Amino acid sequence: MRFDGIPRHAIGVLTLVAGIVFAVGAVAAKDSAPSFQQTIRPLLKQYCSDCHGSDGPEADLDLVAFRSKQDVLDARGVWLKVLQQLKAGHMPPEDADQPTGGERTGLIQWVDQAVNHIDCGGYVSPGRVTLRRLNRHEYRNTVRDLLGVDYQPADEFPADDVGYGFDNIGDVLSLPPVLMEKYLAAAEQISNKALQGKVGAELKHVAALPPAARRPAARRALTRLATHAFRSPATSAEVDRLLQLVQLARDSGDSVETGIQLALQALLVSPHFLFRVERDPPGDARDRTLNDFELATRLSFFLWNSMPDDRLFTLAAKGALRKQGNLEKQVQRMLRDPKSDAFLISFVDQWLQLRNLDDMEFDQQAFRGCDHELLAAMRTETELFFKSIVRENASILRILDADYTFVNKRLAKHYGVGNVKGNTFQRVSLKGTRRGGILTQASILAVTSNPTRTSPVKRGKFVLDNVLGMPPPPPPANVPLLDAKGRKLTGTLRQRTIQHQTDPACAACHKLMDPIGFALENFDAVGRWRTMDEGLPIDASGELPGGEKFVGPAGLMHVLETEKREAFVRCLTEKLLVYALGRGLEYYDQCAVRRIMRALAANDYRFSCLVTEIVRSDPFQKRGRAKLKKGG
Repeated sequence: MRFDGIPRHAIGVLTLVAGIVFAVGAVAAKDSAPSFQQTIRPLLKQYCSDCHGSDGPEADLDLVAFRSKQDVLDARGVWLKVLQQLKAGHMPPEDADQPTGGERTGLIQWVDQAVNHIDCGGYVSPGRVTLRRLNRHEYRNTVRDLLGVDYQPADEFPADDVGYGFDNIGDVLSLPPVLMEKYLAAAEQISNKALQGKVGAELKHVAALPPAARRPAARRALTRLATHAFRSPATSAEVDRLLQLVQLARDSGDSVETGIQLALQALLVSPHFLFRVERDPPGDARDRTLNDFELATRLSFFLWNSMPDDRLFTLAAKGALRKQGNLEKQVQRMLRDPKSDAFLISFVDQWLQLRNLDDMEFDQQAFRGCDHELLAAMRTETELFFKSIVRENASILRILDADYTFVNKRLAKHYGVGNVKGNTFQRVSLKGTRRGGILTQASILAVTSNPTRTSPVKRGKFVLDNVLGMPPPPPPANVPLLDAKGRKLTGTLRQRTIQHQTDPACAACHKLMDPIGFALENFDAVGRWRTMDEGLPIDASGELPGGEKFVGPAGLMHVLETEKREAFVRCLTEKLLVYALGRGLEYYDQCAVRRIMRALAANDYRFSCLVTEIVRSDPFQKRGRAKLKKGG
């Protein structure tokens, strides 16, 4: 979600609006513009102008500049974040006057009505995806499926930038000169290897044909190859250019193989191969439904991280991908295919930040034996667990409370689970143990810890970000670390953390994050169970601002699955939709999110339903107009 020009660090300050406008009460629930002018804006002037007025506002945020409801709508992304903080009870801080329940409800209703009121039955933009370069994983998989070459040097390409938590976002996938040089070198190596395989053999056979048969056969072969490479029907002009390269090599006295290799190189550096192109009709700025080839491409890169296969191409060529339930059938087929492992691993590793485990080093005195082999086993456990949910078409709620997991001998010993032998991972029951769901898996506990100790703050923030979809604002500048020199902090980590939170600006965020992290304190930094910290009993109790109380990981999971179920379902829906679309979500995407969530609730929250409804959605099936009017 974009911030419409307002810096992200300003979001923490924006939540102070909550403490100002709680006095609005029921009057604020009205939808009319005068309610903002007559009630809210005067309060902004009265309580915020000293720090956030027009004269050098802190964080470059001038709250008095909001002069009307339309101004709020134009900064809808910011106010959506404000609404999140209001619903979470994040503001006002503890040392400020607190609103009554009715006052809080009134404000939430006003902001909710202002920023989320969308006529989903009328026109809603499907959004627009930026021209997208293949990331390095998609490039490698596509080369494999197109030419049968597993090009390992793709790992040497520059790392892809990340946006909205994922590395397949069109807005950040640029093409720097160094990467273009890598593509040129890779095209030469890949085309040479391809000549030794099936594709090369087919092209060589065509080149060897009585001359009258050679050219039409070559045209058919190159047309099919180019169509697959470009993920859309190759034009006669495009095929002619490939044929000219072959002929040019022969005219220059080179071999047929050289000419074929030149044609393959040309395919591999074409923008239509390196980018996922969705061409808009010239001069037409209207929304449009994707054609079948474009839809097949979106579908295959979503579920396979690669190009469409022959079955998808055949349906697209017939214009039948959306007919007779074919789209839904293809989704199910593709999820069952082993190639979907690429999607599952890519999504879960980025959503849950498992890639960070590759670079983690834990203090070997405190956590002896936690080496890269064990960290790799932790990552594998979570990946296999997520695969089980997809393959069994289980409820996505199992992510929170599953009573089983996957371990090998090394990880089982780490957990204290017996009767597991060998390096092969096997499914084991967690009934009767203190574990269940992803939050008690060592991968999550380790990736949210520091090298020498646990971090309730990181763990709480992780849950808010990735489970509840309610990310807290960034910390204020110059906040000292917990272990800062000169601070005499004693006791358990919980006690030291509480002592650290003397700044009210810090306490406001920490009261939301820390209780969640404290609930997981019985697990040390590498996920082992413990009952003592610094020689003192661990207090794993907590309470959220909304009043939900819990003790330990089991209590936290119960709250997440019951009281916070809708927030989790929305969070996962939005994360997967971002991944599927390759762009961040906008306010108008909430219509699609709501429809998907309703369908999930009606289908026992099955994972296949989540994927199918995303594929059916307008943002996935359509491409928005070239320019959107201000405010949507």
